[in-house]
Amino acid sequence: MATHGLALDQRVLSGTAPVTGTEAEVAIHGIASSGAGVGRLGEGPAIFVHRTAPGDRARVRITQRKKRWARGELLEVQSPGPGRRTAPCPHYDRCGGCTLEHLRYQDQVAWKGRIVQEALARIGDVEMEESPPVEASPSEFRYRSRVTFHLRRSGEGVEAGFFALDDPGTVVDMGGECLLLDPVLARAWTGLRRVWGPGGQRLPAGSRLRLTLRRSGEGAILVVHGGSGVGDPETLVDQVEDLRGVWTERAGEYRHLAGERKVWEEWFGKRYALGPGAFLQVNREAAEALHTSVLRKVGPPRGLRVVDAYCGVGAYGRRLAHHGAKVVGIERDPDAAAGARDRAPDGFRVLNGAVEDHLESVLPADLVILNPPRTGLSEKVVQALVRRRAGRVVYVSCDPATLARDVKRLGPGYRVRVDEVEAHDLFPQTAHVECVLVLDELEGGAPEA
Repeated sequence: MATHGLALDQRVLSGTAPVTGTEAEVAIHGIASSGAGVGRLGEGPAIFVHRTAPGDRARVRITQRKKRWARGELLEVQSPGPGRRTAPCPHYDRCGGCTLEHLRYQDQVAWKGRIVQEALARIGDVEMEESPPVEASPSEFRYRSRVTFHLRRSGEGVEAGFFALDDPGTVVDMGGECLLLDPVLARAWTGLRRVWGPGGQRLPAGSRLRLTLRRSGEGAILVVHGGSGVGDPETLVDQVEDLRGVWTERAGEYRHLAGERKVWEEWFGKRYALGPGAFLQVNREAAEALHTSVLRKVGPPRGLRVVDAYCGVGAYGRRLAHHGAKVVGIERDPDAAAGARDRAPDGFRVLNGAVEDHLESVLPADLVILNPPRTGLSEKVVQALVRRRAGRVVYVSCDPATLARDVKRLGPGYRVRVDEVEAHDLFPQTAHVECVLVLDELEGGAPEA
């Protein structure tokens, strides 16, 4: 078999064999930002294969081939790497909800640090001698307080769960045994599936729906995205023990259907009443360590002029204002902005709107905290920071690639504190990682407009 595999590699590299369906033996040496294992086809291009681990020797089928890279499907692990384990979830072979469950958790954490280091070097031109430290999640499983499932109706019934790995057209049907759900959501999901009736008739109509469950106090709420009509939400709330309320969302508009009208959240010692679309981190325990890290990087806040951009409910800005800073928060979501304003301490005010529309008007500042969505900063935000500048920027990111891109774009005005880069694992079993990075203003940088 080994001889056949090596011969097949040469045929693939020379371009004389068809790509689809071709098999090869590959030594896996790393983990990509997608969670796929990384190997090499002989002396040729890199190949990315999900469900492989560093140190594996694997037989794979090539499913896509480009000039500089390829993708493959795992057929057989011929010899396992030292960090491989048997994934504990019964759905892991097919489900795309997790990508790293076949790695021991300590290996997941270590590789996430390398992913951050590689992205900063390759995209951001930031060289680090070692990968940054990664704060592990207190809980490896059962940590998610918000999750979105996909539901498909057909003549054969209802399937609801996550999309299959590398097959977004297929839904892997699953209940509360999913190991990502915190216990309250697991119970609510199990009860909801039991109560929604044949064909999911108590849910809104439609062949394709998205169902978001999120914690609310001691229970959960359900948001149904898409579809038409309302179904029978009162029965869902009455008969699903942990379900507190039901909403629909269509084209960005939320409509309350039954039960509680607010999402009750306890966040760093404060109770918030929010709308169903307000964003908060899904891993509460790990988010507390991230929050503490950001405040530590800010330093003594008294007397600072601070901009808390993408502030959400104001967890950073409220704390800094309480300790003597003058803080302006900027938040697009009106419910989150209202939560930030509610009983806000002196010295903290909130602008409701997009960061790109307000940032330049509140600069310069001593400190800007950035916590953007996965897409990172818009060009308008980057230019405002370069023109008007801040003494220090603390950038919180959920995507190392867009973080690295933005660091490079901010280069004309700022220098990265390489020794203060760190990461936090808010998403165990997946390749996602949260980063915190500090940039200091360069003396003689771009002039203020």
